[in-house]
Amino acid sequence: MAFTPGTTELLILLGLFFVLFGAERLPKMAKALGQSKGEFQKGLAQTNNARDTLVDLEAGGRTPEQVLAERAKAVGINPAGMTSADLEKKVSALESLDSEE
Repeated sequence: MAFTPGTTELLILLGLFFVLFGAERLPKMAKALGQSKGEFQKGLAQTNNARDTLVDLEAGGRTPEQVLAERAKAVGINPAGMTSADLEKKVSALESLDSEE
């Protein structure tokens, strides 16, 4: 069974903290603990996007538009003046033609 402290135990622990750390340091420690918890939660939220992180690593720090422009140049298309959607369609079509050969 798990130990669940009651009111008496919590008061004894609080008294020990006051004796060991002093009444001035206890609020500072509580504030630091709260800030640490907040930073931990932010870090957890960032690592939950592992798929996005892998995509970013594979892209080498380039934006999706930069990757698309490089793909377009590789198949011989000048990406200047085209929308991303049109460019994606043309690049995909040319890449599929190259893979069929």
